[in-house]
Amino acid sequence: MKNKVNLWGTHGATVLGITLVLFMLGLLLGVEYHSYRLTHDAQERITYKVDLSPDVSDSLALVRKSEVEAMAYVKHVDYISKQKAAEIFSEDLGEDFVGFIGYNPLYPSLMVNFNVSLLPDNSSEVLDRFCAEVGRMEGVTGVAYQENVVGELREVFYKLTWFLIVFIALLLIITIVLIAALIRIAIYGQRETIRTMRLVGAKASFIARPFLWRSVWYGAFGGIIASALTVITLWVCSNQFGWDLLATEHWLWYGAIAATLVIVGVAIAYASTLFTVRSYIAKH
Repeated sequence: MKNKVNLWGTHGATVLGITLVLFMLGLLLGVEYHSYRLTHDAQERITYKVDLSPDVSDSLALVRKSEVEAMAYVKHVDYISKQKAAEIFSEDLGEDFVGFIGYNPLYPSLMVNFNVSLLPDNSSEVLDRFCAEVGRMEGVTGVAYQENVVGELREVFYKLTWFLIVFIALLLIITIVLIAALIRIAIYGQRETIRTMRLVGAKASFIARPFLWRSVWYGAFGGIIASALTVITLWVCSNQFGWDLLATEHWLWYGAIAATLVIVGVAIAYASTLFTVRSYIAKH
């Protein structure tokens, strides 16, 4: 009875260890996904202001607008006329500055946003080329944007991405070592059964088969529990902090993360068990 209790305790410890490690992996994948999404959205909200000549006509401005919209990587273009710019500025200022100074000093402009998902890795070169091409158009006096903000966002995202990749790699190594140790304990708990099977002439593959199938179930069960814990954590964070983490647009990615956890759990548990069982049989 004591051995049976210890055996079930070993099984529980193995599943618990796999679950906790995969749960941490799921949280890291979730952080990676949302960091990419937030950085992507922030980059698309950055506006490039194309300044037009003060005497440009509305018809020519609309032609320039259509030309800019037809360019690759451009997501949206807004035309701000002198009158509309004055209205926006007066609304922000709280008074009619045109009536105060007697004329409208503002220029018409085009407000351009890019589709960041279509930009290549060398996006800085593409944006510089865009500024040069638009700057040569008739009626355009220049292109302005916050270059330091764009560069800082890109740098922060790349640093965070590489940090998470390294952390996930280290976590996978720890996972393999931990699962191998837990599987070794489970095998040691059945050493008498393995010794008996060896005495009757059972092959190593036959002895390893039940342990391998059990490890597959360990990994799959641990991955399912870890996926459920990840979703619960996202739900708690969404409710407690007001983050929009459970929108339907995210569920496809959450499903991919859950499938990844199950696959990684099965693969790691299977590989660790195969190595541990063969090593144990070879020594005994």
